[in-house]
Amino acid sequence: MPATRHHGNTHTGRVRAHNEDAFLADANLGLFVVCDGVGGRARGEIASQETVEFIHDWVRSDTTDIEIGKTRPLEPANVQRLGALVRGAIQNACYMVHSMGEMDPERRGMSTTASVALVAGGVAIIGWAGDSRVYLAHGPEITQLTDDHTLVNYQVKQGVLTPDQARHSRMKHVITRAVGHRDFVEVDIRTVPLQPGDKLLLCSDGLHEYLDASHTLQEMFALEVQQAAREAIRHANEQGGRDNITALFVEYLGPGATPVAAPASRDGAA
Repeated sequence: MPATRHHGNTHTGRVRAHNEDAFLADANLGLFVVCDGVGGRARGEIASQETVEFIHDWVRSDTTDIEIGKTRPLEPANVQRLGALVRGAIQNACYMVHSMGEMDPERRGMSTTASVALVAGGVAIIGWAGDSRVYLAHGPEITQLTDDHTLVNYQVKQGVLTPDQARHSRMKHVITRAVGHRDFVEVDIRTVPLQPGDKLLLCSDGLHEYLDASHTLQEMFALEVQQAAREAIRHANEQGGRDNITALFVEYLGPGATPVAAPASRDGAA
């Protein structure tokens, strides 16, 4: 399998009382997920944790094309099926979370963002709903692979707001797609080729709202993945830590390498 090295950290931040973020990393599957729960009293932390676990189980249930990718590059048909697998995982998680809320008044209205990276056969399949982001570092070039499903991002596309106005808007955290808000969510899918040494960052908005400076991400991606995840948490808290913070760094090592996973931490020292 095209192997990866990864490390993830999550932290409550300096303002929130509890952490509604969740993440998952399975190097054997090449599956990486970050979710940011929405709901507060509606138990967003349950939505995010249930979603990462459901996505994990869904992908584990159909590993045919993942196994093919362990021995050779994937054909377009394999990639298309993996895209459908990721989309199906997120959409069925949406139905599950919504149903949980409908059955329990204390959980009604809970939902979560979801960003997924599935690495197989020299490509990364990226799927997302909401505003948790995925970035790719290829040498010095950094690309945001996801497009925020937020009200202000929609307004920027329509020419109603400038990017600078959007960054300072009080509505910047209003999301337009979420897993569990309704019984169905539209999921965006993107496929990108990977080269050995490429790195991915999956993160919640508690981190990426502090990444406007162009050099900040470059400095983080230049670090070893465990150090980068710790630095991301430290940076966000130093900038205010207004929300829960999650950073999951993934380095693609290339075919024939051995998957390496550094220990993950939750609310650990940054």
